[in-house]
Amino acid sequence: MTDGSASDQTAGASYASAGVDIDAGERAIELFAPHAKRATRPEVLGGLGGFAGLFSMKGDYREPVLAASSDGVGTKLAVAQAMGVHHTVGRDLVAMVVDDLVVCGAEPLFLQDYIAVGKVIPEMVADIVKGIADGCVDAGCALLGGETAEHPGLMGDGHYDISATGVGIVEADSILGPDRVRPGDVVIAMGSSGLHSNGYSLARKVLLELGHLDLGGHVEEFGRTLGEELLEPTRIYAKDCLALVAESEVRTFAHITGGGLADNLGRVLPKGLEAVLERGSWTPAPIFSLIAQRGRVERAEMERTFNMGVGMVAIVAPEDTDRAQAVLTARHVDNWVLGSIKRSADGVSGSAELVGDHSRF
Repeated sequence: MTDGSASDQTAGASYASAGVDIDAGERAIELFAPHAKRATRPEVLGGLGGFAGLFSMKGDYREPVLAASSDGVGTKLAVAQAMGVHHTVGRDLVAMVVDDLVVCGAEPLFLQDYIAVGKVIPEMVADIVKGIADGCVDAGCALLGGETAEHPGLMGDGHYDISATGVGIVEADSILGPDRVRPGDVVIAMGSSGLHSNGYSLARKVLLELGHLDLGGHVEEFGRTLGEELLEPTRIYAKDCLALVAESEVRTFAHITGGGLADNLGRVLPKGLEAVLERGSWTPAPIFSLIAQRGRVERAEMERTFNMGVGMVAIVAPEDTDRAQAVLTARHVDNWVLGSIKRSADGVSGSAELVGDHSRF
């Protein structure tokens, strides 16, 4: 005979004893399945649970080109995890992916997510997927499956990371890009909803580590708590941009993420042209001035790290400026003329320059 302790020591190992709870994973699927089903399109074949998502290429395409983009949310997740709020970062994830796709004029078709967690907490995973589904609905694309992976010992129980890959489609002769940009074209800014999903390592260091601010503390300039301001979801511009393409002569777009306005706009300009952008055309939101002041962050560093209030940029033919702005205004997108395109004096590769000063910052 053996006593209980000896029996416990000789019991066979299991996946559960190693920290992976298959039952919790199945419960999470039950909870998020209704959300995932909301984010669909007529081209989706089959349902959840298959080994691969199926998407039928319906439509009268002449010469279709597929576009693909992958991204994550970065350290904004640390704020979500600290606050125990998980239903907004999924929207951020979708925005970061589909707003890259639409830069070349591609319509987002579907997205697949990857969620890595230290421990599967079904309600938490369901909240994340709810946000992803909400974002897909806003972007007009399908959530075509994904993966939730439990990583015990590698990540803490309440920690997670998320990423996604999206696929879009555009006709070959409709691809937007640097080759379409001309001198005299107008640069139109689309306002951001806040920090979006870039620069959070600096924002957290300045506001939380150095400034000792409380995520739950009310900030008068924001009219809400600091945490609520930091978790404001990234604006999804995909449908707005596609509407702009349908109604006006758009040369290209630039999604303003890490690197800021100058770096990202420079990526869509051809050799020999430059964009001159007027700081005086807008006033950055209070969150940007708070970071700059509390951290004594220099302007150049702010403008390379954050979007500074501009989430997406459209370069349009000058004769279509009014029409483009009318389309965006009708879609409730804050917009303004940010600058223009001109020939560069030295003929170097495309670049963008911010000039002047913000009237209030």
